Amino acid sequence: MTILEVRDLNKRFGGLQAVGDVSFSVQQGSIKALIGPNGAGKTTLFNLLSGMLPPDSGTIRFINDDVQRLQPYQVAALGMSRTFQHIRLFPHMTALENIMIGRHMHSKAGFIAGMLSLPWTRKEEKTVRERSLDIMAFLGIADFADTEATSLAYGQQRILELGRALACEPKLLLLDEPAAGLNMRETAEMAKLISRIRDTGITVLLVEHDMSLVMNISDEIVVLSYGQKIADDKPLAIQKNPEVIKVYLGEEE
Repeated sequence: MTILEVRDLNKRFGGLQAVGDVSFSVQQGSIKALIGPNGAGKTTLFNLLSGMLPPDSGTIRFINDDVQRLQPYQVAALGMSRTFQHIRLFPHMTALENIMIGRHMHSKAGFIAGMLSLPWTRKEEKTVRERSLDIMAFLGIADFADTEATSLAYGQQRILELGRALACEPKLLLLDEPAAGLNMRETAEMAKLISRIRDTGITVLLVEHDMSLVMNISDEIVVLSYGQKIADDKPLAIQKNPEVIKVYLGEEE
């Protein structure tokens, strides 16, 4: 089953065609990677998918909904959540509180009810806390629940941001360079975490520069160059694709 269908997507910034007629699909329960050199349009494409930018033309169909004109919170409510290339945690809040913020998307209590601390809102808050702790345990960071988020080691902050996205209960998780800034050991651990997330039934679409990680965990790979799709295939075929090799290694004289 196709969970995400992108068709003829375009985005231009002045004279720059950041994304040009890009089409691809993502199958439910898979890990799909989006790769390409710097400036290929990967992050712009993620911003289009998540509602942070409107496309100039084209369609983004997520499950049964066209989402190309929705706001980010509306896209997230449908079941598509994301992380960012640069970590965006809430300072002066604990790791657990950062996870709980993602979980509160599904809260039924309004602001007034929360202020009045009604019995059913207290029960809901307890449920949010318990589920957030479960996510931290799944990710191996439960021991840091009461630690201020921004005081965690860099690799732990990466995992925490991943946990906040999981708290939104996504059907599709967009990961923007999840291994950026990680050492080899941390990158290997991140790869295992992403595979475990997929094994729970969550589909993953990731942008990543670490080719070892991409080739080891991806079911399919899309390659962009200057905003254009030049390949969309399984990892072994991508490794042998002449156009991909030329983009990454240059054309021989």
